[in-house]
Amino acid sequence: FVHWYVGEEAVVSTQSTGALEGAVKIANPKSFEFQVVRTSLLPGVLKTASCNRKMPLPLKLFEVSDVVVKTEDTETGSRNLRKICALFSGKTSGFEVVHGLLDRIMLCLGRRDYSIRASAEAMFFTGRGADILLGGQKIGHLGILHPEVLDNFEITLPCSVLEMDLEPFV
Repeated sequence: FVHWYVGEEAVVSTQSTGALEGAVKIANPKSFEFQVVRTSLLPGVLKTASCNRKMPLPLKLFEVSDVVVKTEDTETGSRNLRKICALFSGKTSGFEVVHGLLDRIMLCLGRRDYSIRASAEAMFFTGRGADILLGGQKIGHLGILHPEVLDNFEITLPCSVLEMDLEPFV
């Protein structure tokens, strides 16, 4: 599932295994809220959806930004990754909308060598999630979020999401 980071501890809003293992911790943070750097855009998009749940449907959100991951390849022990995250929320899950968005992004990038396969991510309904593969490497995932994840963000309508690494395209 998705984690929402608050300081050193995570308010676990999902069941993602080892989510804090890859998180970069700030040695001397200015405030409690910024002790851990985000590794996913999804919690922020879900929080935005939660704050806008009274807006007219369907709700369509996206964010393109950097996340930070641990790596041993750099002097700092971390590196930034550019990602895109999109959410569709309405009376139906809208999986076809986020899948269509993936197809459109890949078409605009001139990439036809991608595929999707069933995902075991716990944040998705069983059988309703997929990993995005590019040249055999996983670069993201998409699917219909499990109600437990939505409950943690006080979202009452079904949501489909897409989160993908943009680094292979830049």
